[in-house]
Amino acid sequence: RVNPRSILRRLRSLTLPGAAVLLVAVGFLRWADPEAVAAAARWVPSIIYLAGVLLAWRFNRTGLVFSAVTLAVADGVLRQVAGGETETPVGAAVLLAAAFLLPWNLAGFSLMGQRGTWVRRGVLGLSLIVGQVLLVGLVVWLVPLGTVAVLRHRFGFIPLAPETPLGDLPLLAFGLGFLFFVLLALFGRRTSDHGFLWALAAGFLAILEGGGTAPASVYFGAGGLVLAVSVIEASFRLAYQDELTALPSRRAFNEALLKLGEEYAVAMVDVDHFKKFNDRFGHDVGDHVLRMVATKLERVGGGGQPYRYGGEEFAVVFAGLTDKQAMPHLEALREEIQETTFTLRGAGRPKEKPEKPRAKGRRRQVKVTVSIGVSSPARGRTTPDRVVKAADTALYRAKEDGRNRVKRFSYFW
Repeated sequence: RVNPRSILRRLRSLTLPGAAVLLVAVGFLRWADPEAVAAAARWVPSIIYLAGVLLAWRFNRTGLVFSAVTLAVADGVLRQVAGGETETPVGAAVLLAAAFLLPWNLAGFSLMGQRGTWVRRGVLGLSLIVGQVLLVGLVVWLVPLGTVAVLRHRFGFIPLAPETPLGDLPLLAFGLGFLFFVLLALFGRRTSDHGFLWALAAGFLAILEGGGTAPASVYFGAGGLVLAVSVIEASFRLAYQDELTALPSRRAFNEALLKLGEEYAVAMVDVDHFKKFNDRFGHDVGDHVLRMVATKLERVGGGGQPYRYGGEEFAVVFAGLTDKQAMPHLEALREEIQETTFTLRGAGRPKEKPEKPRAKGRRRQVKVTVSIGVSSPARGRTTPDRVVKAADTALYRAKEDGRNRVKRFSYFW
């Protein structure tokens, strides 16, 4: 079943802040005075590159460090060599080479892991960048016209307007890069992956501007800014989002409690017999159960906002509802989880599909249930912390009464 809340969250995460930064850059170039654009292009991109590299280095984001360096090198080389004169053989060759290499660099650095020492990764990343600069310089020096001919050639497999200044090979590189980053953003779990997508878009706009011009530098700087913001956003997510379930974490839950009005309900949800289930079937199956429960919690009615409280315990906040009003939504949640069946993978089942399928044996199917306790404040006399304790007490009573049920405890003193 489609989860609208999850889809909206992914779309928001995909488009913000990357798309917003790029739109600001487009608006600035369209409506700002040319002298302001030239002044901004002279200093702002360099400051952004430096800030992005320092932030990414501080938070150990190797791929973001070298992606920012790649944008800075592309911008600097184009300004020094091309300088907006892309009709000369050397200028055109450097521009086309940058267009072809930029998507591959961003895609490769996005996959760079965090293993190994910074010295080893730093040497590898810088060697790749410096090596490409030297290689492009050598090729352009030896055969500038040949480089232009190859990278501007139209093979006929990309049906675009002839006026496009790039040939099929650079356009194919950008197309594959965009496809790669869109798939990574939709199906990956790292928020920083979204920054690479919009940095690539900024680089594409910079290349279309001709490279080495003030507008091109502004676009390259916008790409660096997107990467810098991605570092901050990824660090924020580490602090406020649970990595396993992608739900807001306990820290986010504690801060949300401080923003509630006078009428709300807090529910505590606990997976029944989870420790025994985890010990019996393994931690991988246990993690799958927690992700399933998180998915069901995201679809809870009544405007409930779920959180990962810790271990096998979750919390749901219903702003503007009493515990009595939240009960039907919690009952529906409990029933939906109870009706979900897991088919366990057999111990002898191969990881890859064999050429000749074997006869199917008995598949083991298991179910999980949850116990829920919910509470609301006594108007004006109960703090959020006491409401959470009351919901926890109601949860304990639900477990004492046989589990797989919802109990409410409206108020206490």
